[in-house]
Amino acid sequence: MTSNASSDIGLSKFHRLLVDQVRHEFTASHQYVAIAAWFDDKDLPQLARVFYDQSLEERDHAMMIVRFLLDNDVHFRLPGVDEIETEFSAPRDLVALALRQEREVTEQFHRLAKVARDEDDYTGEQFLQWFLQEQTEEVATMSTLLNVVDRSNGNLFDVETFVARDMPGEDSGGQSAPGTAGPAVS
Repeated sequence: MTSNASSDIGLSKFHRLLVDQVRHEFTASHQYVAIAAWFDDKDLPQLARVFYDQSLEERDHAMMIVRFLLDNDVHFRLPGVDEIETEFSAPRDLVALALRQEREVTEQFHRLAKVARDEDDYTGEQFLQWFLQEQTEEVATMSTLLNVVDRSNGNLFDVETFVARDMPGEDSGGQSAPGTAGPAVS
Protein backbone atom coordinates (compact mmCIF):
# COMPACT_ATOMS: atom_id res chain seq x y z
CA MET A 1 0.00 0.00 0.00
CA THR A 2 1.27 3.46 -0.88
CA SER A 3 1.87 5.77 2.03
CA ASN A 4 -0.66 8.56 2.39
CA ALA A 5 1.54 10.62 4.72
CA SER A 6 2.32 13.34 2.18
CA SER A 7 -1.32 13.62 1.12
CA ASP A 8 -2.49 13.87 4.74
CA ILE A 9 -0.76 17.21 5.34
CA GLY A 10 -3.36 19.78 6.26
CA LEU A 11 -6.16 17.28 6.86
CA SER A 12 -7.96 17.28 10.17
CA LYS A 13 -7.72 14.13 12.27
CA PHE A 14 -11.33 13.40 11.35
CA HIS A 15 -10.62 13.65 7.62
CA ARG A 16 -7.49 11.48 7.94
CA LEU A 17 -9.57 8.85 9.72
CA LEU A 18 -12.24 9.09 7.02
CA VAL A 19 -9.66 8.44 4.32
CA ASP A 20 -8.44 5.49 6.38
CA GLN A 21 -12.04 4.29 6.64
CA VAL A 22 -12.23 4.23 2.84
CA ARG A 23 -9.34 1.73 2.99
CA HIS A 24 -11.16 -0.32 5.64
CA GLU A 25 -14.36 -0.40 3.58
CA PHE A 26 -12.61 -1.46 0.37
CA THR A 27 -10.66 -4.09 2.32
CA ALA A 28 -13.94 -5.39 3.80
CA SER A 29 -15.39 -5.53 0.29
CA HIS A 30 -12.45 -7.65 -0.89
CA GLN A 31 -12.70 -9.87 2.18
CA TYR A 32 -16.37 -10.51 1.49
CA VAL A 33 -15.57 -11.50 -2.11
CA ALA A 34 -13.11 -14.07 -0.75
CA ILE A 35 -15.75 -15.42 1.64
CA ALA A 36 -18.43 -15.47 -1.06
CA ALA A 37 -16.13 -17.25 -3.51
CA TRP A 38 -15.40 -19.94 -0.91
CA PHE A 39 -19.12 -20.60 -0.42
CA ASP A 40 -19.69 -20.40 -4.18
CA ASP A 41 -16.98 -23.01 -4.75
CA LYS A 42 -18.72 -25.29 -2.24
CA ASP A 43 -22.03 -25.02 -4.15
CA LEU A 44 -23.70 -23.00 -1.40
CA PRO A 45 -25.35 -20.29 -3.51
CA GLN A 46 -27.41 -18.65 -0.79
CA LEU A 47 -24.43 -18.08 1.50
CA ALA A 48 -22.38 -16.96 -1.50
CA ARG A 49 -25.12 -14.42 -2.40
CA VAL A 50 -25.15 -12.96 1.11
CA PHE A 51 -21.42 -12.30 0.98
CA TYR A 52 -21.33 -11.09 -2.63
CA ASP A 53 -24.08 -8.64 -1.60
CA GLN A 54 -22.05 -7.65 1.46
CA SER A 55 -19.06 -6.98 -0.78
CA LEU A 56 -21.07 -4.58 -2.91
CA GLU A 57 -22.47 -2.90 0.18
CA GLU A 58 -18.99 -2.31 1.62
CA ARG A 59 -17.86 -0.91 -1.73
CA ASP A 60 -20.81 1.49 -1.63
CA HIS A 61 -19.89 2.52 1.92
CA ALA A 62 -16.41 3.44 0.70
CA MET A 63 -17.91 5.41 -2.16
CA MET A 64 -20.27 7.25 0.23
CA ILE A 65 -17.23 8.41 2.18
CA VAL A 66 -15.43 9.38 -1.03
CA ARG A 67 -18.50 11.44 -2.04
CA PHE A 68 -18.53 13.15 1.37
CA LEU A 69 -14.82 13.99 1.12
CA LEU A 70 -15.20 15.33 -2.42
CA ASP A 71 -18.28 17.37 -1.52
CA ASN A 72 -16.37 18.92 1.37
CA ASP A 73 -13.31 19.84 -0.73
CA VAL A 74 -11.07 17.44 1.14
CA HIS A 75 -8.12 16.61 -1.09
CA PHE A 76 -6.86 13.09 -0.46
CA ARG A 77 -5.13 10.17 -2.10
CA LEU A 78 -7.30 7.11 -2.54
CA PRO A 79 -5.80 4.40 -0.30
CA GLY A 80 -5.11 0.81 -1.28
CA VAL A 81 -6.50 -2.20 0.54
CA ASP A 82 -5.06 -4.33 3.32
CA GLU A 83 -4.24 -8.02 3.10
CA ILE A 84 -7.28 -10.31 3.28
CA GLU A 85 -7.74 -13.89 4.41
CA THR A 86 -8.27 -16.38 1.60
CA GLU A 87 -7.60 -19.75 3.22
CA PHE A 88 -10.51 -21.14 5.17
CA SER A 89 -11.23 -24.55 6.62
CA ALA A 90 -14.79 -24.46 7.92
CA PRO A 91 -17.95 -22.47 7.16
CA ARG A 92 -18.18 -21.29 10.76
CA ASP A 93 -14.74 -19.67 10.43
CA LEU A 94 -15.92 -17.53 7.52
CA VAL A 95 -19.04 -16.28 9.28
CA ALA A 96 -17.07 -15.66 12.49
CA LEU A 97 -14.58 -13.62 10.45
CA ALA A 98 -17.44 -11.59 8.99
CA LEU A 99 -18.82 -10.91 12.47
CA ARG A 100 -15.37 -9.87 13.77
CA GLN A 101 -14.96 -7.60 10.77
CA GLU A 102 -18.35 -5.93 11.34
CA ARG A 103 -17.55 -5.39 15.03
CA GLU A 104 -14.22 -3.81 14.11
CA VAL A 105 -15.89 -1.52 11.58
CA THR A 106 -18.45 -0.54 14.22
CA GLU A 107 -15.64 0.49 16.57
CA GLN A 108 -14.01 2.45 13.74
CA PHE A 109 -17.22 4.40 13.15
CA HIS A 110 -17.61 5.04 16.89
CA ARG A 111 -14.09 6.47 16.90
CA LEU A 112 -14.86 8.58 13.83
CA ALA A 113 -17.99 9.96 15.51
CA LYS A 114 -16.05 10.81 18.66
CA VAL A 115 -13.31 12.58 16.71
CA ALA A 116 -15.89 14.51 14.66
CA ARG A 117 -17.54 15.62 17.88
CA ASP A 118 -14.21 16.48 19.52
CA GLU A 119 -13.31 18.61 16.48
CA ASP A 120 -16.73 20.29 16.40
CA ASP A 121 -17.29 18.90 12.90
CA TYR A 122 -21.07 18.83 13.07
CA THR A 123 -21.48 17.99 9.38
CA GLY A 124 -19.12 15.05 9.74
CA GLU A 125 -20.84 13.86 12.89
CA GLN A 126 -24.24 14.01 11.17
CA PHE A 127 -22.86 12.15 8.14
CA LEU A 128 -21.76 9.28 10.38
CA GLN A 129 -25.18 8.70 11.96
CA TRP A 130 -26.39 6.53 9.08
CA PHE A 131 -23.24 4.39 9.29
CA LEU A 132 -23.67 3.87 13.04
CA GLN A 133 -27.24 2.66 12.51
CA GLU A 134 -26.13 0.49 9.57
CA GLN A 135 -23.40 -1.14 11.69
CA THR A 136 -25.90 -2.08 14.38
CA GLU A 137 -27.87 -3.94 11.71
CA GLU A 138 -24.75 -5.55 10.20
CA VAL A 139 -23.51 -6.90 13.54
CA ALA A 140 -26.97 -8.25 14.35
CA THR A 141 -27.24 -9.95 10.96
CA MET A 142 -23.83 -11.62 11.21
CA SER A 143 -24.49 -12.63 14.84
CA THR A 144 -27.71 -14.30 13.78
CA LEU A 145 -26.06 -16.04 10.85
CA LEU A 146 -23.27 -17.35 13.10
CA ASN A 147 -25.88 -18.66 15.57
CA VAL A 148 -27.72 -20.42 12.75
CA VAL A 149 -24.49 -21.99 11.46
CA ASP A 150 -23.66 -23.16 15.00
CA ARG A 151 -27.14 -24.65 15.51
CA SER A 152 -27.09 -26.41 12.13
CA ASN A 153 -24.64 -29.02 13.42
CA GLY A 154 -22.83 -28.98 10.10
CA ASN A 155 -25.94 -29.25 7.91
CA LEU A 156 -25.27 -26.36 5.55
CA PHE A 157 -28.41 -27.11 3.55
CA ASP A 158 -30.42 -26.03 6.62
CA VAL A 159 -28.34 -22.84 6.68
CA GLU A 160 -29.01 -22.34 2.96
CA THR A 161 -32.75 -22.72 3.61
CA PHE A 162 -32.61 -20.18 6.45
CA VAL A 163 -30.66 -17.70 4.32
CA ALA A 164 -33.05 -18.05 1.36
CA ARG A 165 -36.07 -17.60 3.62
CA ASP A 166 -34.88 -15.03 6.16
CA MET A 167 -32.06 -13.07 4.51
CA PRO A 168 -33.44 -11.60 1.29
CA GLY A 169 -31.24 -9.38 -0.89
CA GLU A 170 -30.29 -5.88 0.24
CA ASP A 171 -32.34 -2.77 -0.56
CA SER A 172 -29.47 -0.41 -1.48
CA GLY A 173 -29.29 1.12 1.98
CA GLY A 174 -32.64 2.89 2.00
CA GLN A 175 -33.56 6.44 1.14
CA SER A 176 -31.67 8.00 4.02
CA ALA A 177 -28.35 6.50 2.91
CA PRO A 178 -25.67 9.01 1.89
CA GLY A 179 -25.00 9.35 -1.83
CA THR A 180 -22.06 7.57 -3.45
CA ALA A 181 -19.35 8.89 -5.71
CA GLY A 182 -20.48 7.33 -8.97
CA PRO A 183 -23.42 4.93 -9.09
CA ALA A 184 -24.27 2.70 -6.16
CA VAL A 185 -23.98 -0.99 -6.97
CA SER A 186 -25.84 -2.63 -4.12
